[in-house]
Amino acid sequence: MASLNTRLTRQLDLQIPLLSAPMAFASGGALAAAVSRAGGLGLIGGGYGDALWIDEQFAAAAGARVGVGFITWSLSQSPALLTRALVHRPVAVMLSFGDPRPFADEIHAAGARLVCQCQNLGHVRDALEAKANIVVAQGAEAGGHGALRGTLSWVPEAADSIAARAPDTLLLAAGGIADGRGMAAALMLGADGVLVGTRLWASQEALVPPRHHQAILATDGDGTVRTTAADVVRQLDWPRGFTARIRRNAFVERWHGREAELQRQLAIEAPRYRQAAAAGDPEDTAVWFGEAAGLIRAIEPAAAIVQRMADEAVAQMRRVGAVVMA
Repeated sequence: MASLNTRLTRQLDLQIPLLSAPMAFASGGALAAAVSRAGGLGLIGGGYGDALWIDEQFAAAAGARVGVGFITWSLSQSPALLTRALVHRPVAVMLSFGDPRPFADEIHAAGARLVCQCQNLGHVRDALEAKANIVVAQGAEAGGHGALRGTLSWVPEAADSIAARAPDTLLLAAGGIADGRGMAAALMLGADGVLVGTRLWASQEALVPPRHHQAILATDGDGTVRTTAADVVRQLDWPRGFTARIRRNAFVERWHGREAELQRQLAIEAPRYRQAAAAGDPEDTAVWFGEAAGLIRAIEPAAAIVQRMADEAVAQMRRVGAVVMA
């Protein structure tokens, strides 16, 4: 297995500069543990906050070094969830989609690394004020919630901003990274590693319904859309500026661009959506993956995915080195 030496691997004692995204409902303890045992660092998806589920997933990690992530604006409504999660001594706590500063002191005091996912320069400034150990620059190609910036230009701009303000802070790239080419590119753009979501969503350990896995294999990179329809039907009050990238399907065709009408039809549509979600239906509920779908050909063990990404990244960087030397 190839290993890569970056500031991230040195500071977190990893072999591969990769963290798994703490995807709500999909990133359980088994996936996080598999990523960590393969040489990266796996994060449990704390999502909107279910204390018992989080406890169960730390137990499922079976002693592996793992972290946890939360949707920050939701955590603000139940801050005791963080205290409870820290009892499990996570290596890192990732906060996304909200102000991390109210939680920073508790995370630092517990000895965990603070990871802040950012979608613009204002978010980066907030993260640095919170003394984040790691900033994630998330591009709009990512599955699930995000904003507008594209990964290719956003990552180096974030790198420059961090270097000028807090050069010891590490940077991860996220959004559309699903193979070693993406990992190598992220390192060339100034990142210390990558945060991987969609590629690991399509792993055997992910808590994803089988028909949703079948759907990603049948979808290319053109088959997703950014929308608020899934949040409207689930009656989740997401902050302005964030939308979700999900698969184009029957639900999206009915309601994307018609969110006001969907709001009026919630008495009918919300139960219909919940029933479809419970059944693992890939057409009448949101299917949560990003543009990297076009790079995925199989549902594989997480360890195989992580190790292949590292091998491919090394091969790509050696190829670039050969070109430069020539």
